Amino acid sequence: MAKATAKTTENSNSVKAFIKTVEDKQRQADCQSIIDIMKTASGFEPKMWGPSIIGFGSYHYVYESGHEGDAPLVGFSPRKNEFALYTANFEGKEKLLEKLGKHKSAKACVYIKKVEDIDAAVLKKLVQGSVKYYQGKYK
Repeated sequence: MAKATAKTTENSNSVKAFIKTVEDKQRQADCQSIIDIMKTASGFEPKMWGPSIIGFGSYHYVYESGHEGDAPLVGFSPRKNEFALYTANFEGKEKLLEKLGKHKSAKACVYIKKVEDIDAAVLKKLVQGSVKYYQGKYK
């Protein structure tokens, strides 16, 4: 059986050019705010992952099934109606989410409508917790 190829891989596409494809100017500004927060909190530069995810740092995972690949330590995607923030499920995440502000969450995704709805300091802690978790788990 052929080995599956991951669609969401780091690439050299321009983050700035991608942000310009977001139609709404306020959402473009929110993208830049999220980039600034994630870059500062993670210590990594933003990179495109696949066609629509902006990721920071990376780790290599290997599952018990033998499936392996690379993924960003944290990242986000400006979807049509909300921003999907990708963070690890680390110990203490739920407590931070209680303080984040207006959001929805599912598994490793946190969804926000706009940056002004959340506490940027809490988002920084979510980013730092995710980076620490993945760097510890996948050395």
